[in-house]
Amino acid sequence: MGFKYSITLHSFRKIEPIEQTLSRLKKHGYDAVEMFGEPDQADYKNIKEAAASHGLTICGITGMWGRASKEGWKRKLLSLDQDMIKHSENYVRKCINMCQDLGGNEINICLFADSSLDFDANHGLVSEDQKKSAMEKAVPLLISLSRFAADHNVSLLIEPLNRYSTPYCNTAKDAAYIAAKINQDNVGILLDTFHMNIEESSFEKTILDSKSLLRHTHFSDNNRAMPGYAHLDFATIVKALRKIKYHGYISFEPNLTADYESSTLSGLQFIKKLEKS
Repeated sequence: MGFKYSITLHSFRKIEPIEQTLSRLKKHGYDAVEMFGEPDQADYKNIKEAAASHGLTICGITGMWGRASKEGWKRKLLSLDQDMIKHSENYVRKCINMCQDLGGNEINICLFADSSLDFDANHGLVSEDQKKSAMEKAVPLLISLSRFAADHNVSLLIEPLNRYSTPYCNTAKDAAYIAAKINQDNVGILLDTFHMNIEESSFEKTILDSKSLLRHTHFSDNNRAMPGYAHLDFATIVKALRKIKYHGYISFEPNLTADYESSTLSGLQFIKKLEKS
């Protein structure tokens, strides 16, 4: 069994009607799409029907954390403001419900923090002990959310982000630490090549070390374009995924422009060629 290929619908939201996007993606050879996590805004019943009409699966939800959304600044699981934490909890619960309604089975969790806590560009201001202590504060809530998700047949995937987004949970090792503290069967990790390029010293070692927890991947090049449009070593990444017998989705998460079709097609073909090499 080979890889399955998906792409994030939020990459297309400002370009054209989603129904038009779905038709083009199916022709390109995608197996699935990730729905953007805006349960209060999206007409996801119609999107579900449109995806089904094109033979596309909705594999899960892309959490709209941080700068991914106008509402993202309110979604912080690490905060001194209890109202902010409660708002974030409610957001995740709504996304879990939406995920189940769409037939998906996973949503990514990102640990954003208060703005007063989130700048550590050189990893020199927050010690490892401070980092672990801060991350652990989110664990009781994440346990509760993981149990809620399990009741809806949804997995929570901890996604490490680069240091310019948050000082907490920057590496696969950080994500594995949190997942171990949560200790629920439906909790794993998601690795994103854009963030890995900044934080990890080795794509191959990180993937091999993440074998038991890796459930999903996000692919984009170092400039957030489709793979093959910049300089990330996707041959090594794909080889490592094959080595661990990864059978989850490779889900592309690019920044796109209105003339995206050539890049979404060639980027997919580029990775498929590496898979077969």
